[in-house]
Amino acid sequence: MGKTITKEEINDLPVEEFTGQIVVVQTVEDAELAVNALLQSTRIGFDTETRPSFCKGILKRVALIQLSTHEICFLFRLNYIGFPPSLIGLLSNPDVQKIGLSLRDDFQSMGRRMKFQPQGFIDLQQMVQNFDIEELSLQKIYAILYRKKISKSQRLSNWEAEHLTLSQQKYAALDAWACLKIYEDLCLTKKSI
Repeated sequence: MGKTITKEEINDLPVEEFTGQIVVVQTVEDAELAVNALLQSTRIGFDTETRPSFCKGILKRVALIQLSTHEICFLFRLNYIGFPPSLIGLLSNPDVQKIGLSLRDDFQSMGRRMKFQPQGFIDLQQMVQNFDIEELSLQKIYAILYRKKISKSQRLSNWEAEHLTLSQQKYAALDAWACLKIYEDLCLTKKSI
């Protein structure tokens, strides 16, 4: 397992894809159903997306929260549903592990939309240091571990658009699922050492 990887090395890797089901959540009722489904898991992948601002000093609010199991990823469109109580309850539930990356940034973005106490979160950036991985980006960590590339072509797209494109949906789902996959595989590696 390598400690670092270059962008050039990543460019030569095959592209990874999330093959599970993707569900776009745009109503409070659908959010409640999604949260109930996610509560069946003790561990889920987590990520957020925010519409980029190309003006200095202007911060956008988080538009999308992605929560994924291995089989299904729910994309919560906060610009449509706000922060429903069911979603706040899940993000505040210490009994469900939420695996993400660079969580401080996500917490700040979510905090601009709603004040709540996130609990049960695990940040991969802290975990990978125990495996001598020096990289901190999801794309590079994933490439080191799996020799596959996570495409970042949708990162700067409009996450507040009326409809998310299929490319946006796949990108968003992959990021959340990849966090879960990395965490579980590193936990297995640790147990076998």
